[in-house]
Amino acid sequence: MTPSLRGAAHKVVSRGQTKEVANGNVAEPPVYSGHPAGVLLEVDHVSKGFRDPTNERSILRVVDDVSFEMKPAEFVTLIGPSGCGKSTLLRIIAGLIPASQGSIYVHGKKLHGLNDDCAFVFQHVGLVPWRNVERNVALSLELNNHRRLNAAEKDAVHETLRMVGLIGFEKYYPYQISGGMQQRVGIARALVTEPRLLLMDEPFGALDAQTRALLQDEMVPLFSRLKVATVFVTHDLDEAVYLSDRVIVMTRRPTKIQEVIDVPMPTPRTGYDVRTHPKFSELRNQIWRLLRPENL
Repeated sequence: MTPSLRGAAHKVVSRGQTKEVANGNVAEPPVYSGHPAGVLLEVDHVSKGFRDPTNERSILRVVDDVSFEMKPAEFVTLIGPSGCGKSTLLRIIAGLIPASQGSIYVHGKKLHGLNDDCAFVFQHVGLVPWRNVERNVALSLELNNHRRLNAAEKDAVHETLRMVGLIGFEKYYPYQISGGMQQRVGIARALVTEPRLLLMDEPFGALDAQTRALLQDEMVPLFSRLKVATVFVTHDLDEAVYLSDRVIVMTRRPTKIQEVIDVPMPTPRTGYDVRTHPKFSELRNQIWRLLRPENL
C-alpha cells in the first residue's frame, strides 16, 4: 500500500539549522517561512525556436510571446494540447535552456543561466537505481553543496521523507517501491532544497488513476502548508481545476496564452470533495471549450 501524506510530519529542517534539545526532547524543526509579498516570477514576452536539424535555415517556433506573473505561494497550472511547448516553457523558467526572445525575472532579478531559486519534478522521476530512497533525496543537497551532507542536512532529508510519508522505506531501492512512491521520492528530492519555486512537469501522468487521485488529494494540503510557489504542467482538466489558484490555457504550437482562468473555490481544499463544488464542472467545461478547437 502506498503510504499517506496526511499522517506525515508538517515541518522540515532548514539548511544550516540544527534541532534544539530541551529536557531531553528534540524540538520540531521550523516550517517553511514563505516569501515576501509581491511578484516572485515574471515571464516577460518569452519566445523559443529550435533549428531544424535537417535544414539550418528552418526554425521550429515552439513558444510565442508568453508573459505572466506569479506571486509567492501561488499554484499555477499550464494546460494545452500535447506537444504545444509547455515543457519547453518550464525548462526556460528553470534556466535549463535559454529563451530565443524575452526574459525571466525572479524577485525582480533577470535570470542568467540556471534558476537557483527553483526545483524541478519531472514526469519520469529519474531516480538513481543504485541509490536507496534516502540517498536519492540526499542527492539534490549533495549536488547543490558539492560535498557530503552534514548532520543538519541529514535531518532535513529524514524530515522531508517523513513529510511525504516515506518513513520506513528509507533503505529501499527504486525497483522495490511502487510508481506512486517513486514520485514521492522525486517530490521529496525537490522539496528538501527548500525552493522558492517548484516546477512540475506532468509528475502524475504515468500513474494509474487511483494512485493519481490519491496523490492529488494529498498534495493539496501539503503544498498549502509549505507555501511554495508552483508551476504545474498537466493534460488533465480535473487535475488542473482541483490543484490550481489559476489555470493558464495555452494554444497549439507555437504556444501562446489563450486565457488565464482564476479558480475561486475555497482553500485549503481539504475535508470535502472539491470535485462536487458547483464551480468545479463550470470551470472544467470552460477550459475544455478553449482546448477542444486547439486539439482538432
